[in-house]
Amino acid sequence: MPKLFATLLLALLASAAAGQVAAAADAANGETLARRWCAACHIVSADQTSGSTQTAPFSAIGRRSNFDAAQLALFLLAPHPAMPDMGLSRGEAADIAAYIATLK
Repeated sequence: MPKLFATLLLALLASAAAGQVAAAADAANGETLARRWCAACHIVSADQTSGSTQTAPFSAIGRRSNFDAAQLALFLLAPHPAMPDMGLSRGEAADIAAYIATLK
């Protein structure tokens, strides 16, 4: 039963994130946020000259065959050791994901 509950909860969160990305994502705001929060490690735009060699450029992330903006937005909301917890709102995570989607 706990696995079923976890699966349903994940599906609900993914669905909510997908709706958020589709309904209100603002790629321009996502670019602004990416330049502020992500550019220290990732190359977030074509005019950026340096980033960490340990992280993928946003353009490479956006071109992945399995890229999904809703899944990326969800990933950005979950704490994980490779990245600092930026305390993004759902809308901000969706905006960053929408920006990355424009870099395909």
